[in-house]
Amino acid sequence: MMHLAKLLHARGVFVTFVNTEFNHRRLLRSKGPDSLQDLENLSFETIPDGLPPYVTQDPPALCDSTRKNCLGPFKELLARINGDQVVPPVTCVISDGMTSFTSKAAKELGVPEVQFWTASACGFMGYLQYRELVKRGSFHSKINWIRICLSSYIPFMNYLHEDFLNNGTLDDSVDWIPGMRNIRLRDFPSFMRTTDLNDIMFDCLGEEAQHCLKSSAILFNTFSELEHEVLEKIADVSPRIYCAGPLSLLIQDIPSSSVMSFRSSLWKEDYSCLEWLDQREAESVVYVNYGSITVMTEEQLKEFAWGLANSKHPFLWVIRPDVVKGDSAILPREFLEEVKDRGFLTSWCPQDQVLSHGSVGAFLTHCGWNSTLEAFCGGISLICWPFFAEQQTNCRYACTKWGIGMEVNQDVRREEIEALVREVMEGVGGKTMRENAKKWKERAVEAAGRGGSSYNDFNRFIKEVVHLKD
Repeated sequence: MMHLAKLLHARGVFVTFVNTEFNHRRLLRSKGPDSLQDLENLSFETIPDGLPPYVTQDPPALCDSTRKNCLGPFKELLARINGDQVVPPVTCVISDGMTSFTSKAAKELGVPEVQFWTASACGFMGYLQYRELVKRGSFHSKINWIRICLSSYIPFMNYLHEDFLNNGTLDDSVDWIPGMRNIRLRDFPSFMRTTDLNDIMFDCLGEEAQHCLKSSAILFNTFSELEHEVLEKIADVSPRIYCAGPLSLLIQDIPSSSVMSFRSSLWKEDYSCLEWLDQREAESVVYVNYGSITVMTEEQLKEFAWGLANSKHPFLWVIRPDVVKGDSAILPREFLEEVKDRGFLTSWCPQDQVLSHGSVGAFLTHCGWNSTLEAFCGGISLICWPFFAEQQTNCRYACTKWGIGMEVNQDVRREEIEALVREVMEGVGGKTMRENAKKWKERAVEAAGRGGSSYNDFNRFIKEVVHLKD
């Protein structure tokens, strides 16, 4: 979202960046109390998310609270901005695709409202099918249910027994999703794995995706060459879509400024890891980061650790303090002693710079979309351990369609981690993946460069939606 703000700012737009109060406090802790000052024509505002300040922001609670509580405060904010004599009035609202309340406020104000879908287009298409999954899986007769289960492989809605989630049904293929081939049920965004139609995440993600189709425009952080089949099908139902990705490449032509140099990480970044990488051989390091939300068990953490250690390859591992579910992340002393000369552990890092570093040869990732795109920009192959949401979909595409990844079983075992690291770093399959990753990097750079598909799409977006001249 900050990349997009920078692109708009560079075109002369006054940008008001709206965070939740919770995330704004995190940003200030990460960057310093004075970090948001002296950013000309860029201001930061906040609204409450409706949760008590002491409540852990788990996704279901946050999604539920946002839908119920944010519209009023956001409308009040827009009114206050429009009454301000110093800043210009609001002429367009661009919001995260998961915050449909902003569209309601923009429509009342009479200004264009754009949904910026920050995840993948293939993930978006998966969420659009949630209603169809209900239609194909909800039946009032047990006999019909059994018959339909056998014919359409959708046995997981109203009458689902928990066993179906573990008996191999999720491996059945699905052939009716527009623009998506070679997809299994397990490759759908993971919130469909529920027996409850009222499940917060199932309902929220499916309905928020549907709402995006009604907005003035949808902006995707992807490029057409990467997901063209899905994008074409989305365009059939929502003709005003624009691709401006990878945004991290699109902003590279922006002249240097205080706004351009501003980094929006909610964690304090450790830059010493870049100095450590400088001392490593080309493409020799495995970079490991599970993102900002993924959690695992203590046993899984140990299996990952010993798999990395036993591979004998150097690695840079980002371990958030809260990565272990319900506990702090503590690694065995024996492991730390084993890897002291070839392992670098940190709590957070400037990931975009790490993945663009010449010493990094592979990325063990949860397959979140930001991480996946940054891997494309760096030409880095993936070892995929998807956690939730559309990460499963991204993983499937990375391993089959894009040819840059290999998947880790959810039941993590050190022997498998060791074997995958060795294959990706040394094996024939790994060599092919690296070649594919570098080709995709070339395509991403071309798309974001002057005259490329994303470059041109963003220019169209500026003219047709934001209504700015050159």
